[in-house]
Amino acid sequence: MNSEKGLGARKAKDWTMRGVALALTLVILIPLFDIIYVVAVNSAPALSLTILTKTTADGGLINAIAGSVFLVCFSSLLAILLGVFSGVYLAEFGGRFASVVRLLADVLTGVPSIVVGYFGFIVFVLDFGWGFSALAAALALTIIMLPYVTRTTEFALRKVPSDMKEGSFALGATRSTTVNRISLRYAAPGILTGVLIAVSISLGETAPLIYTADFSNYLPSGALTHSPVGYLTYVTWAYISEPFASAHQQAFVASLILMLLVLSIGLCARFMVARWWKS
Repeated sequence: MNSEKGLGARKAKDWTMRGVALALTLVILIPLFDIIYVVAVNSAPALSLTILTKTTADGGLINAIAGSVFLVCFSSLLAILLGVFSGVYLAEFGGRFASVVRLLADVLTGVPSIVVGYFGFIVFVLDFGWGFSALAAALALTIIMLPYVTRTTEFALRKVPSDMKEGSFALGATRSTTVNRISLRYAAPGILTGVLIAVSISLGETAPLIYTADFSNYLPSGALTHSPVGYLTYVTWAYISEPFASAHQQAFVASLILMLLVLSIGLCARFMVARWWKS
């Protein structure tokens, strides 16, 4: 009899927690779907080949799209290389400077992006003499992305079972081989999560780019210095304040493209990891 009561209590607790989890999920999803709905509805009238092929000066977004993709790819390359190496160092080697690197990464995650932008303006634009440019903007985004990649890489590597590492060492593998063949492979989903968070944050940044990239109504020239670059977040931020309906539509379309870019990056990354695990 007592066992039946205990089973009933556990089932009641299970259903209660499921209900709480479902309610909390809805609390998160309802505002998300509301944002997607508002952006989709307001951008639909302006969706056309024209807005995707002309520059912002002519009512399009091609220069902003190209600039955003270029800046994010450039900064992601730097942040992923430096962040993964830093995370491996913290998790697998941990020399005397590990605590310093860990502290700096934690501090950087709490620094407002506008402070990073102002730092980039003072150092990269003025002191280094690069002017408003892709290089200055990419380095500013790299500073923002780096701590997320570093810390998530460290956390993911620390979750690798010690038995797997010990088995690798027992078979005669070196520490470097174990990290490359075992630890990184097992920790790939966790590392990918940090990379996706960092890329999503960089795609949504405006303040640091205003100080380092300015804005250009033309396609990127390919020059890394002394050449302003257009980007989607500026269109969203600036054009929504304009008193023209066409500008508002451009802002909503820019927001829709940003969301689609984040979704596409996430799906591609998950597909690549799935293929990697199967290989």
